[in-house]
Amino acid sequence: MSTPEPAARRPDREVGKILAVIAFLVLALGYYFVRLGGVAIAYIADGGFAGIAIGIGMLGLPIVGVWIVWATLKAALAHQQLARRIHDEGLEVDTSQLPRRPSGRIERDAADELFARMKTEWEADPDNWRSSYRLARAYDYAGDRGRARETMRRAVALEKLDREA
Repeated sequence: MSTPEPAARRPDREVGKILAVIAFLVLALGYYFVRLGGVAIAYIADGGFAGIAIGIGMLGLPIVGVWIVWATLKAALAHQQLARRIHDEGLEVDTSQLPRRPSGRIERDAADELFARMKTEWEADPDNWRSSYRLARAYDYAGDRGRARETMRRAVALEKLDREA
């Protein structure tokens, strides 16, 4: 029987699994985009009006798909960089004591209360990327994904300005 792995190493294993899944999905999408592009070129090479029109339309799909994958990965890496900095500075939003539903999500009233605290913190210093990051996390916990993404984009932009200054 082997000894259990130290708790400090378990998150690395989880990160490795997540990165493996992301790499697999990106490779699968890449394969799909190449195949779809090949079919589109075949339609265009056929020479008929309908084939050319369909082929041009099909060529747009891999282009849009590549842009979506690139933009998503770029945003994820930027968010991860901010999360790492927040962690290193000890400013993570502590949700460990908040009541949770059976699904693991924070109960609505507790998430709303957390959001109110983070919003007050943000209002005191709206140009600080740290308060924007923490507000974005609070939006996410409260279930407002749209505003969470918008606020996280603001935090990324503010952190970039902070780094360049």
